[in-house]
Order: sequence, then structure tokens, then C-alpha cells
Amino acid sequence: MKLLRVGEPGAERVGALQEDGRLLDLTGVLDAGRAWTFADLDAARAAIAAGGLPELAHEGVRTGSPVPRPAAVICIGLNYRDHAEETGAAIPAEPIIFMKMPSTVIGPNDTVLVPRGSEKTDYEVELGVVLGKQARYLDSAEEGLAAVAGYVVSHDVSEREFQLERGGTWDKGKNCETFNPLGPWFVTADEVADPHQLGLRLWVNGELRQDGSTSNLIFGIGEVIRYLSQFLVLEAGDVINTGTPAGVALGMADPKPYLRPGDVVEVEIDGLGRMRHEMGAA
Repeated sequence: MKLLRVGEPGAERVGALQEDGRLLDLTGVLDAGRAWTFADLDAARAAIAAGGLPELAHEGVRTGSPVPRPAAVICIGLNYRDHAEETGAAIPAEPIIFMKMPSTVIGPNDTVLVPRGSEKTDYEVELGVVLGKQARYLDSAEEGLAAVAGYVVSHDVSEREFQLERGGTWDKGKNCETFNPLGPWFVTADEVADPHQLGLRLWVNGELRQDGSTSNLIFGIGEVIRYLSQFLVLEAGDVINTGTPAGVALGMADPKPYLRPGDVVEVEIDGLGRMRHEMGAA
């Protein structure tokens, strides 16, 4: 099942995207403004199977984040071996964790704002994992994967000077407004045969910058969730950004091709769709 949220910010409606391009209106079945549990998704499947759902117009309509405003966006840093190597970082012995605020989340085609004073705004394509139930002190990676409701394309935008040169934690460089587009669809876990065999790609102004695969994750998805559950209580609707492959501007030779207002970024993951957003000025 592919779920799509369409409409202006704060007035989105949710629908199920069909293979023929129709969007079936799930208003009254799924709340467009809150996290969805496994039970909610089962109710949506039942409503689709029963038939009779009206269609929801979506051509030419803004697409919002497919995840209703998450309470938490939890990110794993340096989780691809090639990305760690390109940035000169050691391969981590345990997952590196940082957080992004819910205010960073925007739709797949919304404008991403380069912060005031920024000279080093960078891009990162990532597989976003969405939970469908609470995860607390899990015992195995298998239990971790069983907590996954679905997957989304995520763009973990970063400001490298704020992140790495201004002291303290990474948070200043990761939490600027609009710094986490999600979309275009929420694809339920049953439609992703193997989340560890997905190609990830990112283009800037038509130039391919990142071209990787989730097969190169250092810490797999189930293990990441198991690990996080030892320290955090994860809830349905929480999003986990699982890391980015090589090709970021930070890892390139000087002058590094950081993002500027007017640049166009396209982000794609196999089976999960494609996002396109223009960079603007804050």
C-alpha cells in the first residue's frame, strides 16, 4: 500500500495510490494529522478491499510529507562504510545517534531553505524507516524489523560548518527549518521485499552525486531499531533516518560543491519514489 498526503500545509488529506494512478480517499479511515499504527493500516487495507472509496484529486496538488508530523526523527550518522571513509571518519563501533526536530519535516517538493549565514549546506539521500508500534528494550534485530510499518525517501539536509565547526553536538547543523523533506509516498513494509537491497540516488542540477545501496549499511535496519530501543522508547510514527552513502559535498575536493539558493535537488530510492525540491534563501 502506498499512502499519499495531498493539500496545503495543515489541510492535507490522505489517500491510497493505486497502480492505475487513482488516489482513493481514506478520509475517515486514516487521520491525516497523526501517526498511524499497524491497526490503522489494517483498517485502511480493509476499506480499500471493501471498495466504494471516492477518488481524491492529486494531479497539480501539493504533496505533503507522507508521515503525519512525527514526534521524533532519529538519525544514524556514518552508517555507510564508503561515507565514513570519504569524510575521514573511523568506522563506528556502535551506531551514532542524533535527532532532528519535527519542524525540519516538509513535503517532497517543498522548498528547502539555505540558512542565513550558511556557506556549507550539504545533501544526504537516506532511507527513512517509519515505526508502526512502540519499541522498547527489544531483544533482536528481527523484533526491530517487525516494528517497521513502512518506508519513505528522506533527505537529511546538513549545514557542515554549523555541524562540525561551531562546537558542541551536530544538532545545530541538522535542525535548520525545512532540513528533512520526506516523500513522496509512505510505502508499507509488506511491499518492500528487502529493505537492505535498495538503490539510493541523489542529483544536484541534474548531476548524479550519490549512487549507493542499502546493502552497504554498517548497521542494518532491524539492528538499528533494536539498539535504539535500549536507550529510547520509540513510538508509532517515529521516523528513523538510516544514514547516507558516499558522494556528499563534504567528502569532495575543494572547492566543495555545497548547495546554494536556486539549486535543484532530486532524491530517489528504488520502489519508494522520487522527490524534487528547489533550494531557497531563508
